[in-house]
Amino acid sequence: MLEFLSAHAVDLAVGAVVIALAVLATVKIVRDKKRGKNSCGGSCGGGCEGCPMHGKCH
Repeated sequence: MLEFLSAHAVDLAVGAVVIALAVLATVKIVRDKKRGKNSCGGSCGGGCEGCPMHGKCH
């Protein structure tokens, strides 16, 4: 077991970083959703003409 960990330490560290970033991104998306922010980055007040998602979030 110790040999496996020492042989794959870098792989495990990179995997842990990737998983941590995915969790942080998911938490941010959920928090933004709860606060009423949309994918454009602000609160949607209906004036999203410049937004690339215009017409799809309403």
